[in-house]
Amino acid sequence: MAERTAFVERNTLETQVKVSINLDGTGKARFDIGVPFLEHMLDQIARHGLIDLDIECKGDLHIDDHHTVEDVGITLGQAFTKAIGDKKGMTRYGHSYVPLDEALSRVVIDFSGRPGLQMHVPFTRAVVGNFDVDLFQEFFQGFVNHALVSLHIDNLRGHNTHHQIETVFKAFGRAADAIYKRLSVNADGSRNRLWHGQPALGGQGAGACRRWSGAGDLGRQGDPRGRPRGVSRRRRDSRLHGRDQAPGLRRAGA
Repeated sequence: MAERTAFVERNTLETQVKVSINLDGTGKARFDIGVPFLEHMLDQIARHGLIDLDIECKGDLHIDDHHTVEDVGITLGQAFTKAIGDKKGMTRYGHSYVPLDEALSRVVIDFSGRPGLQMHVPFTRAVVGNFDVDLFQEFFQGFVNHALVSLHIDNLRGHNTHHQIETVFKAFGRAADAIYKRLSVNADGSRNRLWHGQPALGGQGAGACRRWSGAGDLGRQGDPRGRPRGVSRRRRDSRLHGRDQAPGLRRAGA
């Protein structure tokens, strides 16, 4: 099974950005951006999303970090879109909750083909080190505009600004991981999630849409229909036939 990789180079008057991405990676990352706090956060996406990232950026940092942060988000969104390719086997929705000490954040992604951002993070400080935290709004706005996703980010609690931001980026990586991991298709039309080309054992991953693939899959003991209590056959069958996948991608890979 071919890995989904992409390379995107984007040059403007303010920045020159290069992004290499492997959606089927292991979390390896290398950054040469010149904004240490942004690099630290991008590393969370790679590690928690099991995405290999290599990003270089030469920006007008002598002015401020704005163009660099925004253009990295734009180019990363372009790279995601290119790496996804034909979108076969993808899940449309992904979500994750991530805590860090007193902070807790939730990220929900809808691979809708329409860009949209709702970001609600009540930062308790305006800067972390020398980094203007408002720039993360610009980063995610640039990303959604070019990855064509609907992204909802909520920091539910927290008073340490570093923790607030880090939980957002970790949750983003895990929510993306739930979407971009492949699904295999069984002979009966049901789907199993694949982790690096192998069927998952046990859980389906953070925020993944559940699929009932036969007897014993989260079902009642002894129930030959293999579905959990309270889930109707109609609801189960709708999931098996890919109604939770991105528009135009139903029964993808079948």
